[in-house]
Amino acid sequence: MINKLKILLFVVLLFTLANAKYLYNDHLVSPKAADFIEKIGNELKRKVSINGYLFTTNKKVERGVSVFNFIKKYKEIKEPFVAIVFIPNSKRIHLISRPKVLKSKLDEGKILDYAIKVIASKDSNSLQSKYDVGLVQAYSEMADEIANIKGFKLDSTIKSGGGWVLKIVNSLIIVGSIIVIWFYFVKPILRRKEK
Repeated sequence: MINKLKILLFVVLLFTLANAKYLYNDHLVSPKAADFIEKIGNELKRKVSINGYLFTTNKKVERGVSVFNFIKKYKEIKEPFVAIVFIPNSKRIHLISRPKVLKSKLDEGKILDYAIKVIASKDSNSLQSKYDVGLVQAYSEMADEIANIKGFKLDSTIKSGGGWVLKIVNSLIIVGSIIVIWFYFVKPILRRKEK
């Protein structure tokens, strides 16, 4: 039974990757998240005529190496495009575009923050779920911004959904920091004063 389930999951993953037009995935994003990215990418291309890509890789891409040079191996990429490139083993995430002027119209910090804050959060969620949530949120925000520039609205994106995720993550970080400060700094000081 377990072997059949593994084979089924493998077939689903291969099917998802074979049909991927906007996600170039090195097994960092789950098939469910990949489907969501493809749905957003298809709508973005249909309505706005701009390609939105997400590249994820387990490889190391050293500092100083151009991210554009790294993605040149993907011959299927079509211009105009905006892309998020996520390279966790090198601790790099970038927003790139062709023509370059597209990127200048977007809020790069806001888009990448969706991914960075979720992935870097210290909580009990698996790294896989953090990659899925963070990258889908960032990709959705990127697609919404591109569509807004062109005067369109996308139906498949997460409507201001990233805001609540980031608020929850920020709240968890603040609460966690307060707990750490209380147990490791304030409480020992209060004990010393009592003695």
